[in-house]
Amino acid sequence: MAESGEGLGTVPEHERILQEIESTDTACVGPTLRSVYDDQPNAHKKFMEKLDACIRNHDKEIEKMCNFHHQGFVDAITELLKVRADAEKLKVQVTDTNRRFQDAGKEVIVQTEDIIRCRIQQRNITTVVEKLQLCLPVLEMYSKLKEQMSAKRYYSALKTMEQLENVYFPRVSQYRFCQLMVENLPKLREDIKEISMSDLKDFLESIRKHSDKIGETAMKQAQQQKTFSVTLQIKQNNVKFGKNMYINDRIPEESSEIVLKHTFEEEEENEEEVLTVQDLVDFSPVYRCLHIYSVLGDEEAFENYYRKQRKKQARLVLQPQSNMHETVDGYRRYFTQIVGFFVVEDHILHVTQGLVTRAYTDELWNMALSKIIAVLRAHSSYCTDPDLVLELKNLIVIFADTLQQSFPKKFPMSQSVPHIYIQVKEFIYASLKFSESLHRSSTEIDDMLRKSTNLLLTRTLCSCLLNLIRKPHIGLTELVQIIINTTHLEQACKYLEDFITNITNISQETVHTTRLYGLSTFKDARHAAEGEIYTKLNQKIDEFVQLADYDWTMSEPDGRASGYLMDLINFLRSIFQVFTHLPGKVAQTACMSACQHLSTSLMQMLLDSELKQISMGAVQQFNLDVIQCELFASSEPVPGFQGDTLQLAFIDLRQLLDLFMVWDWSTYLADYGQPASKYLRVNPNTALTLLEKMKDTSKKNNIFAQFRKNDRDKQKLIETVVKQLRSLVNGMSQHT
Repeated sequence: MAESGEGLGTVPEHERILQEIESTDTACVGPTLRSVYDDQPNAHKKFMEKLDACIRNHDKEIEKMCNFHHQGFVDAITELLKVRADAEKLKVQVTDTNRRFQDAGKEVIVQTEDIIRCRIQQRNITTVVEKLQLCLPVLEMYSKLKEQMSAKRYYSALKTMEQLENVYFPRVSQYRFCQLMVENLPKLREDIKEISMSDLKDFLESIRKHSDKIGETAMKQAQQQKTFSVTLQIKQNNVKFGKNMYINDRIPEESSEIVLKHTFEEEEENEEEVLTVQDLVDFSPVYRCLHIYSVLGDEEAFENYYRKQRKKQARLVLQPQSNMHETVDGYRRYFTQIVGFFVVEDHILHVTQGLVTRAYTDELWNMALSKIIAVLRAHSSYCTDPDLVLELKNLIVIFADTLQQSFPKKFPMSQSVPHIYIQVKEFIYASLKFSESLHRSSTEIDDMLRKSTNLLLTRTLCSCLLNLIRKPHIGLTELVQIIINTTHLEQACKYLEDFITNITNISQETVHTTRLYGLSTFKDARHAAEGEIYTKLNQKIDEFVQLADYDWTMSEPDGRASGYLMDLINFLRSIFQVFTHLPGKVAQTACMSACQHLSTSLMQMLLDSELKQISMGAVQQFNLDVIQCELFASSEPVPGFQGDTLQLAFIDLRQLLDLFMVWDWSTYLADYGQPASKYLRVNPNTALTLLEKMKDTSKKNNIFAQFRKNDRDKQKLIETVVKQLRSLVNGMSQHT
C-alpha cells in the first residue's frame, strides 16, 4: 500500500517534469533531470516508463498527422514532378534571356558612357561659349582700340579706352588677359600724349615757317578790300544811271559791265589765292591735341605748354634783322611775320575754348606793340631816302588796317555762289552776243534774254542742285551750306534782272516783261535739301543708338547717363550750332524731328521683341538717359520754341518711366481714359509688354522669392496688374 501510495504521488511529479522538459529551453533541462534522481528509489525507472509512454503518444500523433497530410504531400510531389520539365525549360530560357540581356547591356553601357561623356563635353562647350561670349566683346573692343591706334585716331582710341575700363573690363576682371590689358592702357595713354605732343611741336614749327606768308596774304586782303569797295561803287553807279544801253540797237564794244566782269574774275583769282594760303597751315594737330589732353584730364598742362611756346615764338618774331632799314622788303617781312603770328592766334581764339583767351592775346599784343614802336624808332632813324620813308608809311597804314579787319574774311555763302552768279552773267553775255546780227528790237532781245535765263535756272541749274543734294556722300554740313547758297542765289536774281534791264534798257515795269523764275527754282532745291537734312539727321541718330549696350539685367544703375547717349547729345549740340545759319523754321523742324526720332528709337529699344528681360535697375539706368534727353530739349538747342514744346517729344517715354519708377498702377488703372489722367500718354499694350519683361526677370533673379514675404507680395502684385492690363487690352481690341 505504501508503494502504491508512493507510485501515485510520483506520477504527477513525472508529468510535471516531462512538461518542463517539453516546454523549457535545452539549457535548463539539467536541473530538471537531476530532480528525477533526487526523489524516491526506482523513480528513475518509473520516469523512463512514463517517458516511453509519452514518446509513444507523440509518435501516434505524428503518425496520425502524417497519414492525414500524406495524400497532399504525394499530390504536391506529383505536381512538382510535372512542373520539373517546364522549370528546366524556364531555367534555360531565363539563362538565355539573361545572357542576351547582358550582351545587349554591354552595348547600352558603352553608349551610356558615350552619352555621359558627350553631355560633359556639351556642358563644357556651353560653359566655354558663355565665357567666350563674355570675353569676345572685350577682345573686339581691344582690337578696335589697336586699329584706332594704327589709324592714328587717338581721340577715338581714348573714348574706346574709357568704354573698356567702365563697361567691358569689369565683366572679365577674373581673367589674366584682362589684367594684361588693364596694365597696358596707361602705356597707350602715354604713347598718345607723346604722339600728340610731337604733332603739336610740328605744328608750331610749321606756323613759325609760314607766318610771314600768312601775314603777307592778310595784308594783301586788306589792301584789296579798298579796291573791292571802289569797284562795287562803280557798279552801283552804272546800275543807277543806266550807263550801258543800246543806242540805235547797237551794243557798245566796251562797257563798265565788262570792266566789272574782269574785276570779279580778278577777285575770284585772289580768293583762290587766299584759300591756297589757308591750306598752308593745318590746324587739326591743335584741335586733336587739345581734345586728347582734355580727355586725359591734363588740359591745363597743354594750355600752359602751348602759351609758353607761342610766347617764345613771339619774341623771335619781334626781333628784327640788323639790316632791316636798308630796304622796304625788310620792313615788309618784319610786319608780315607779326601779322601772321596774330592771325594764327586769332584763329585759335575763335575755334577753341580756353586754349587762347582774349586777355592772353591782349598781353601778347601789348608786348609786341612796345617792341614794334622801339624797333621802328631805332631803324627809321637810319632812313635818309624820302621814297623809302613814304613806302614805310604806306606799309604801316596797311599793317594797321590789317590788324583792324578780321582774317580770314568769312561769308555765310560759299564760293560757289559768286561762281554761279558769274557763270549766269557769262551766259547772258553770250546770249546777247548771239542776238547781235538778228536785227531784233530791244524789247525782243530783253524777252529772249529773260526766257533763256529762265531755262538755264529751271532746267540746268535746278537739276544740278537736285542731283548734288541726292548724292549719298553729301553730309549735313554740306546740305546746310546748299540751303544757304540757294537763299543767296534767290536774292541775287533781283540783281540779274537789274543787269538785263541795264544792258537792254527795257524797264521791268513793262507789261509784257518776263520775270526770272529764281524764287520757285531755288525753293524746290531748298525743300529737297531740307528733306535730306531730316533724313540724314535721323540716320546719324540711328548710328549712335546702335552703339547702345545696356545690361538689361543689372541690379543697380551706373549713376550716370550712358556714354553713347552723351556722345549723341554732344553731336546734336554741335550740328544745331551749324543750323543757326538756316531759316528759323527749318532749324526748328529739324530739331523737333530729331528729338521725336530719338524718342521713338528709345521706345522701340524698350519694346524690342528680342529683349526678353528687363530689371528695375535697367529701367532706372534708362531713366537717367531719358533725363539727359529732356535736359537737352529744355536747353533750347535751337531758338524759337515756345515753352516746353521740344520736351513734349519725350512725353510718352517720361510718363511710361514715371509709371514704372513710382509703381503707381492703381492710379493708372483707375484714371485710364480720363482726359486729366496723369499717365494719359501710356498705352496699355506698351505697359503690358514692359511689365511682362520685368515679371520674367523677377522670377529668374529671385530663386528664393517664395520664402520672402516682400518678394512674394511683389510677384502677386505684378501678376495682378498683368491680368488687369490684359483684360484692358482685350477689351480695347474687342471694342475696335
